[in-house]
Amino acid sequence: QVQLVESGGGLVQAGGSLRLSCAASGLAFRAYALAWFRQAPGKAREFVADISWNGVTGYLDSVKGRFTISRDNAKSTTYLRMNNLKPEDTAVYYCGADGDRDYPKGTHWGQGTQVTVSS
Repeated sequence: QVQLVESGGGLVQAGGSLRLSCAASGLAFRAYALAWFRQAPGKAREFVADISWNGVTGYLDSVKGRFTISRDNAKSTTYLRMNNLKPEDTAVYYCGADGDRDYPKGTHWGQGTQVTVSS
């Protein structure tokens, strides 16, 4: 059974930083692409960043230069380092794992972690 557990969310002031973690189990972690999506109230879930099995990364334009995704295959964990946070980054952040980097079809999801950025 695939399980993804996010942690690290919280309340931070604008300009601050957070690091989200997502621990995975029940899958061949090294073979999966990992992604972070977010969903703000009243809005659709949107792609934030991803990292392929071999380390190729992709980012939403509005987070480029501020967010960094990484993975630790030995710990079956992916991270999202978020710097210079803005109020518009406020959302529930979801971790996803996908064998084909073809989100959201076939993607396994975590339960989400809330990030709130105050102005």
